Amino acid sequence: MKSIGGFYYVRADDADYECKARGSFRKNGNSPMAGDKVKISVPNDGFCAIEEILPRKNKLRRPALANLDILVLVCSTVEPLPNFTVIDKMTAAAVNNNMEPVIVVTKNDLENGDRIADIYRHAGFRVFLCSDDSSSQTEELKSYLHGKVSAFIGNSGVGKSTLLNRLFPSLSLETGQTSKKLGRGRHTTRVVELFELDGCFVADTPGFSTVDLQRYEMIDKTQLQYCFPEFEKYIGECMFTSCSHTCEKGCRILEALSDGEIEETRHRSYTQMYNEVKDIKLWQIKE
Repeated sequence: MKSIGGFYYVRADDADYECKARGSFRKNGNSPMAGDKVKISVPNDGFCAIEEILPRKNKLRRPALANLDILVLVCSTVEPLPNFTVIDKMTAAAVNNNMEPVIVVTKNDLENGDRIADIYRHAGFRVFLCSDDSSSQTEELKSYLHGKVSAFIGNSGVGKSTLLNRLFPSLSLETGQTSKKLGRGRHTTRVVELFELDGCFVADTPGFSTVDLQRYEMIDKTQLQYCFPEFEKYIGECMFTSCSHTCEKGCRILEALSDGEIEETRHRSYTQMYNEVKDIKLWQIKE
């Protein structure tokens, strides 16, 4: 469920166990993370221990999470303004890791979020508009999460903890206001923790920076095109088989962009991500 100070908290048979991890995990660089399914030993005295980490269906390196069904990407209409590059990097990371990206737009009572929603619905993602007013889709989002393992992620200040408190009032997560001076939220969530709530598992995560994404979630240039679902029907139709879809003559994706079939912000993010990794070798990304 979470790890703090070298201890891992495991839920089994409706009870929580404080565990240490075997040294072999640290030696091979495979430490337990929130969302892992594990086998533990429970001695009569002394600490419980994680004996085995069962195979993962997916994972993120930062924030450290495993076995997610849904990655909920939270952005706000104002304070802070949406950072489309960050959102697009996280949707790509989710697709690359076999997770479903879901976009949640908050603070719609302060500024209409329809344009943001339209961009991501056009790209093929499920989008929810959540706010304090009667138009909020919060209950629809809660129903969609039922029976799944999800993580809420987003820039600091977008209202992740506030949204989670609204979805699951029993949580009572600490929240903070956006700093006017810094233009971002105070880091009220400090650890990755999984909560069992109303028929689903949900993780709140610390706010992250673009630097974290560039370091931990880089995608090989040959696979990047497949992480943008709206590109899929055009892949293979370009004039050149080695097309990068950034500037080439006869590129079918650039043609779709020109025709308005692909959103400009999405292709701009793709181009930026491609340029970041085009000269990096696959073994460097996997390190």
